[in-house]
Amino acid sequence: MNMLITIFLLPLTFSICAAFCYKFYEGAGYKKSDAFIPYYNLFVLSKIIGWNKWWCYLLLIFPYINTFTAFLMFIELAKCYNRFSFGEIVAAGFFPYVYFPVMSSKNLEYHDPRTTVRPPKGWVRDWFDAILWAVFAALIIRTFLFEMYTIPSSSMEGTLMTGDYLLVSKVGYGPRFPNTPLTFPFVHHTLPWTKYTKSYIEWPQVGYWRLPGFSSIKRNDPIVFNFPAGDTLCENAQSNYTYYQLVRRYGRDAVQNNKAIIQLNGQMVPCGRIITRPVDKRENYVKRLIAMPGDTLHIINGIVYINGEMGYQPPHMQHAYYVKINGNNISPKVFEKFNIYDGSRLSASEYYLHMSDAIAEDFGKMPFVVEISRLIIPAGADESNDIFPNDTVHFKWSCDNFGPIVIPKEGVTVKINPENIALYNRCITAYEHNDLKIKDNKIFINGKETDEYTFGMDYYWMMGDNRHNSQDSRYWGYVPVDHIVGKPLFIWLSKDNTYGGIRWNRIMKFPK
Repeated sequence: MNMLITIFLLPLTFSICAAFCYKFYEGAGYKKSDAFIPYYNLFVLSKIIGWNKWWCYLLLIFPYINTFTAFLMFIELAKCYNRFSFGEIVAAGFFPYVYFPVMSSKNLEYHDPRTTVRPPKGWVRDWFDAILWAVFAALIIRTFLFEMYTIPSSSMEGTLMTGDYLLVSKVGYGPRFPNTPLTFPFVHHTLPWTKYTKSYIEWPQVGYWRLPGFSSIKRNDPIVFNFPAGDTLCENAQSNYTYYQLVRRYGRDAVQNNKAIIQLNGQMVPCGRIITRPVDKRENYVKRLIAMPGDTLHIINGIVYINGEMGYQPPHMQHAYYVKINGNNISPKVFEKFNIYDGSRLSASEYYLHMSDAIAEDFGKMPFVVEISRLIIPAGADESNDIFPNDTVHFKWSCDNFGPIVIPKEGVTVKINPENIALYNRCITAYEHNDLKIKDNKIFINGKETDEYTFGMDYYWMMGDNRHNSQDSRYWGYVPVDHIVGKPLFIWLSKDNTYGGIRWNRIMKFPK
């Protein structure tokens, strides 16, 4: 179904536009009826404007690209009838369904672009064409090849640091076609110079479709992906809480009626209206892929085990340490010396600091350190309500003592019941778009009673290297394959937002 929408629905929109140009088909020597045959009329249009057939194939197959291809085709059609002014070009490109019927009431004389010498362009047109093609090329590169990404938080601290600017490859795992083709260029989900205005039109939505990549998704790779729990948000809490966190804390009615009060920039404000986002317009996150589809994951005292064996330990992995000193303060220069960027102060002489085990060992030797110990949160601690699957009755887990849990895999069937359904609820409903209800201790999917479910997609388990300061799969669950964006290639710039300056030693560093 997704493929049918991708190939047929969007080009149909442009076919309808072409039908308004039937007199221009006739003027070029083709049958008037050719303009009314969906898809075929685009092929004929490519002949009229003198383009090779493969341009038409671009229009038919590639969403997002096809929008700009259609834009250029209608401009070229206007040129074939000696319409070269700036206003005419803009009208033909942006409003073909209005402009061409109006223009058809005038005298029409077709000029074959393959045999006709066109008048020279003025400097405005030269600039317009140059900018148009530059934008077109940049959009293709950004959408299908590479994109810049900034690390906004310390969840991967050590490996990737706040202020790192990454070049992310989309061809490594295969470029993913945009789910939302009608969008403002070069922005993600919000229009420039606005706080909340959407940069996209949600209809039409294109199904998941990915071209083959140069490599497969591998365990332990750092990966950029769309935040799965970012499908629903509260307007004033976008960067602080998910909608689901607020519902757990304040109740669904309070959140939906804008009565939940949150802290924002030091002020207490209502959570704001509820907004939703399609997959490709959710926030971009970067974490490390810890477990693959079908893997069994278990976390014991902060150590990850995959299929019964100790998992990969990133060389710069950080944990929270309790630190007690014999003075009243630690100099910022000391923190900078030990590359400690993350933590909190508990009292005049007590801190929680995030650092690697190696740094903790060296830091503990400082003369002012009285005590240093690693924080390990036991299972069933107070934070359990925020730990996936957010069911404290059946799953009393913590971020350091979690599981075991099997990662869902495409085609694998699992037994489901009211006791374990929390593990799979979002997979079944939010990601694979089924209706799920529990009635009289029985599970109904799409109206049919069942005690099993077969997954339609692969899922992955992501975790940050800064294990005690990372919103990751331990809090919101699996990452579906259709949320995978790409793979970080290298750091092209790194700004030290804490101590100032540029981290020259991190430029051109390859994250591992």
